[in-house]
Amino acid sequence: MARNSRLSGFRDLDIGDRRRAVARECDLPDDALDALDPGGLDLETADRMIENTVGVLGVPVGVATNVTVNGRDVLVPMATEEPSVVAAASNAARIARVRGGFTTTSTVPVMQAQVQVVDVVDPQAARLRVLEAREEIIALAQGQDPTLTRLGGGVVDLTVRTVPTGDQTYVVAHIAVDVRDAMGANAVNTMAEAIAPRVAELAQGRPLLRILTNRADRRISRARAVLDPEALGGAEVARDIVHAYRLAAADPYRAATHNKGIMNGVSAVVLATGNDTRAVEAGAHAHAVDASGRYTSLSTYELDADGAVVATLELPTPVGLVGGATRTHPAARAALALTGVTTASELGELIVAVGLAQNIAALRALATEGIQRGHMSLHARNIAVAAGAEPDEVAPLTAALVADRSFGADHAEAVLARMRGRA
Repeated sequence: MARNSRLSGFRDLDIGDRRRAVARECDLPDDALDALDPGGLDLETADRMIENTVGVLGVPVGVATNVTVNGRDVLVPMATEEPSVVAAASNAARIARVRGGFTTTSTVPVMQAQVQVVDVVDPQAARLRVLEAREEIIALAQGQDPTLTRLGGGVVDLTVRTVPTGDQTYVVAHIAVDVRDAMGANAVNTMAEAIAPRVAELAQGRPLLRILTNRADRRISRARAVLDPEALGGAEVARDIVHAYRLAAADPYRAATHNKGIMNGVSAVVLATGNDTRAVEAGAHAHAVDASGRYTSLSTYELDADGAVVATLELPTPVGLVGGATRTHPAARAALALTGVTTASELGELIVAVGLAQNIAALRALATEGIQRGHMSLHARNIAVAAGAEPDEVAPLTAALVADRSFGADHAEAVLARMRGRA
């Protein structure tokens, strides 16, 4: 069944009706999202997931609408505590939708692990000795995971580097592995452990670290969108969006906040689907360092010949559909079912599309009304609750704060008192 992510009036529904609307569009049972209830992760399951468990922390899960990826409409689960994130992604996806939405591609899902060898007398010659045994080492690593090989994955490469430090030069072997639909940490770490003694023997040194690298620069997902100038707010807004990008490209101080906005979308989808947010964030920020060693923008913005804004984003996406919390956490399984993705590569592409949508929304806001107005308007509900509003008072108090464009706690309490005085 073809999905429609353009759900008019979705935000005005109550939670039960939103769930049913999403389930219908995704051809899922009406109760498919019940695992997203606060009790979706019970304490017994939580205790099996990590050590020393004392409870469960709830994070709101929203659904981004309007998202079109490679011609397919997708409803995207996003887990975040920050107001405006889901709304911003949905709004930017609606703008991108005018010119066909997001076009995405990705590389083969290759992860790498490193084996560090210390106390090597002749590191340059040692590097070559290890490379001369390339086929032997690859076969040794490949034998650690026959299931991965049967699924079409497995070792694709062995490289060896020398890394100079203060008092010696380390020999560092990299084993590169197509991990298929897994995130891949366990697979590559097991292989690194297996090959470490032989690599060290060949290098004539002592093996030390045997661990994956989260710089997943051989596992890249890409997204591109063409943004109609009129849908953005006019040609001047389009030009100013490009100016805003250029500052992020040139200035690390701006780039840090620019990229954080991208990660608002990326991390929300990664978390909702039970994947490792820290691994994805580490890889993304490492990817933001250019060849000269300067931290810069992860995304790019250009004007095409017709004056439309062309936005692009490339990110490492070490995410999986099998293993870890993606299998053990009921809410993660429900979120994955909602996306309709069938491979880890598809999930990575969806994540990057949402990251780009988030970035588009932020730059458009900065180029027009400023980021704070829209953010605080959506944050007003939290302020109303913090001021002590009862459930039937939250909506009118929120509306009053937005109308006043004043969001301080004192102001909210004063407005609430006036409302109650009129009751």
